[in-house]
Amino acid sequence: MFDPVLLKTFLAVEQEGGFTAAARRLGLRQSTVSGHIARLERAAGRELLSRDTHTVELTADGTAMVGFARSILDAQEQASRYFAGSTLTGRLRFGAAEDLIAKGLPQILREFRRSHPLVDLQLTVGLSRTVHAQLRAGDLDLAFVMRRAGETHGDLVWRDRLVWGGTAESEWDPALPVPLVAYPPPSITRVCALGALERARLPSRITCLVNSRAGLRAAVVAGLGVIVHANALLPSELRPVGERLGLPDPGYVEFVLLTRASTPNKPEAALMEAIRASAF
Repeated sequence: MFDPVLLKTFLAVEQEGGFTAAARRLGLRQSTVSGHIARLERAAGRELLSRDTHTVELTADGTAMVGFARSILDAQEQASRYFAGSTLTGRLRFGAAEDLIAKGLPQILREFRRSHPLVDLQLTVGLSRTVHAQLRAGDLDLAFVMRRAGETHGDLVWRDRLVWGGTAESEWDPALPVPLVAYPPPSITRVCALGALERARLPSRITCLVNSRAGLRAAVVAGLGVIVHANALLPSELRPVGERLGLPDPGYVEFVLLTRASTPNKPEAALMEAIRASAF
């Protein structure tokens, strides 16, 4: 019923606040923009814009049309992507470290789904070592996980500095063991934290053992201890506190892609390419 070209012009007028600015944005003549709005109003049978020589304002029906126009154009875009996009099909069993799911990866998966709507994803989330073991057991096709510095398995995506994470109130009395919040074995960050403290001859005590990123964040915010964490993926409520507290450098980790087969299939290769191209 409503021409998408007219709807786009209408939204441009609404967003730009006038016909002249909308025409400039769309690369059209102002008379063309006026004509589009007039045709849309005839199609709707309602006045959508109230205008005089100085201002352009939405009418009540115009406000309603803004929502309808966005929905119609969004649906059209989704349909175009579905029918004109990728022909990749199949199931992809994908595993990822939990910290990656909390930051960065959801947007990548959203765009992958838009580009390849016929690929069905089966997502597994867990500690990197656990996800890697599932891949080796044949339960996953592709994994995006963390590895320690010096390890060679996987295809490197990026390297990140490990930091001691805490809050502005985090404290440590040097006369006492360093209070740690940690994942259970086989957590890589747990190993890195304990290794750094052992090399610095600093005693430590795991004051809280957690099995999820949400638990990790909550325990540190509650003041139960500090964590070692990849800097780029540090929960937003936390901050690096190692220098302030005099804690040793825990080093760095690397994030890698692993495949079950020596040659990834097309869906696996497409997701690997999307991850490599991301702004992690």
